[in-house]
Amino acid sequence: MTNFYKDNDDIVFLFKHLDLGRVANLQEEGFRFASEFEHAPANEAEAVQNYDLVLEALGQLSGEFIAPRAEAVDRQGNTLNEDGTVSYADGIREALDALSKADVMGFTLPHRFGGLNFPNLVYSMANEMVSRADASLMNIFGLQGIAETINAFADENIKQHYLHDFSAGKVTGAMVLTEPDAGSDLQAVKLRAYQDADGNWFLHGVKRFITNGCGEVLLVLARSEPDRAGGLGLSLFVCDRGPTVHIRRLEDKLGIHGSPTCEIFFDNTPCQIIGERQRGLVTYVMSLMNGARIGIAAQSMGIAEAAYRIARDYASSRKQFGVAIEKLPAVRELVTDMKIALEAGRALLYETSRVVDHEIYLTKMTELYPSTDKEQMKAYKTELRKIGRFAAMLTPMSKYYCSEMCNTVSYDSIQVLGGSGYMRDYASERHARDARITTIYEGTSQLQVVAAVRGVSSGSAEKYIAELAAKSYDPAVADLLVHLQKGTELMVKAAAFVKEKGVEYMDLYGRPLVDIAMDLIIGYLFLDQASTKVEMEVSVSGDNGRANGQSVSMKQRKAMVARRFITRSAPKNVARAELIMSGDRSIFADYPVLVGPVVTE
Repeated sequence: MTNFYKDNDDIVFLFKHLDLGRVANLQEEGFRFASEFEHAPANEAEAVQNYDLVLEALGQLSGEFIAPRAEAVDRQGNTLNEDGTVSYADGIREALDALSKADVMGFTLPHRFGGLNFPNLVYSMANEMVSRADASLMNIFGLQGIAETINAFADENIKQHYLHDFSAGKVTGAMVLTEPDAGSDLQAVKLRAYQDADGNWFLHGVKRFITNGCGEVLLVLARSEPDRAGGLGLSLFVCDRGPTVHIRRLEDKLGIHGSPTCEIFFDNTPCQIIGERQRGLVTYVMSLMNGARIGIAAQSMGIAEAAYRIARDYASSRKQFGVAIEKLPAVRELVTDMKIALEAGRALLYETSRVVDHEIYLTKMTELYPSTDKEQMKAYKTELRKIGRFAAMLTPMSKYYCSEMCNTVSYDSIQVLGGSGYMRDYASERHARDARITTIYEGTSQLQVVAAVRGVSSGSAEKYIAELAAKSYDPAVADLLVHLQKGTELMVKAAAFVKEKGVEYMDLYGRPLVDIAMDLIIGYLFLDQASTKVEMEVSVSGDNGRANGQSVSMKQRKAMVARRFITRSAPKNVARAELIMSGDRSIFADYPVLVGPVVTE
């Protein structure tokens, strides 16, 4: 039996290592729901047990049901029917039905709407497993942030109308943001929202590149203030798929073929406004996209895990020059780097998810359930400001790191397989095609860097790293702290240099500066894992690449991972800092000469 949860030692370890009991306590608001809802946990142990049971069931569903259908889904794709409806690939339709029956389509929704009320940390684990099985399916399963946005910002009537159906798996949704002339620049959205004489809202215009645009519930960003340009002229609306919503085409894509990407024409479509006018982009969509970015980071992890496993298996069994190719130093290093990069991405993603869960709790305490204790409220608000800055920095970091890692690992998986990896005999080529979109949608890597570098240059990274540095670490890895301390000094110096040179220079050198910060954060997270109190053994491979009966403690293994990651990152960070502080601005002055003219026929 294949189980994508139980067969992944790192996810199982992190489930035990991370303080899920504390996360559960925050999510369940002190377990106050237990007296009202039958399935709500009454304490930390019960909540963590529920998480484990659901992940095990989802892991089995992913490994035994979803993954075997993924190749057929990729080949079949979606169909735009003559009546304007869209038919999913058979495997996607069957998987959605299975997920609905497993009661996981309301993963993070509150108990009162029939949801599981699970935290984002556990949802990231679930999204990773589903993505490993079929990345395109995750684009539908992982769009539960649409329901979360409705829950966070809509009025009670809208919530009651939609959220029970989301939890039951009766409907799927879509984030309808992008337009032909408004991709990353959402402030340029033109789709019109207007009211009739009775105050009813309607939508008119075109949206493009809409993932699952054929879903039943559409969250639409539209211009409600025709006389006001920019983000403050935009509001967020919800509408049903109906006769005035026309799917004009399905995009013919490189990968994720099971996920329909639609061009939509709204022909005076009835809709309802979410929250307040003019806050559509600045408040609601930014919240929605931050959740989506964590989702894409999890999708990236799943794709990379799937690609890595093919390469690892092939390297252990393929013989050249009389030995398995994993005996060759170049291949051995490639596979090792893939594995550690995977664990680095997972560490960063899960930590980001934990921080976001903490931010959501503090937001509830300050906005939904304000205390009459002024000192308590002051403490909540102070903590929220700090945690909010950390979340705003870590979210784009996770999306950037995991998606770039995913592309590298998928590409290197093909390299390990050689010519066989280029063929459809193996899934490596599919994973590489699926991986390519992860650095593009929900904000390109370049935009993630622009967002993250603000956190580094403003001092948020320094403060966050200081909190990590203040922890106690196992003496076996304490010597590695020197590398991280020196790296932090470099980061602070480089950030000050960049800040002094202005915004343009900051954006130019944002990538190496963010890379330094991420390596330091991940380094500390690895040290924390190497200092774990979890007693867990992991098997060790023999000469044939298979488990040979030997084992090592996860604590020992994580110490090895931490040492390799930190010692290899240290010289890279020195070089990055030198590049940042070189002061080279030639890209601005010499661009026309360096790139040459645009060639026209």
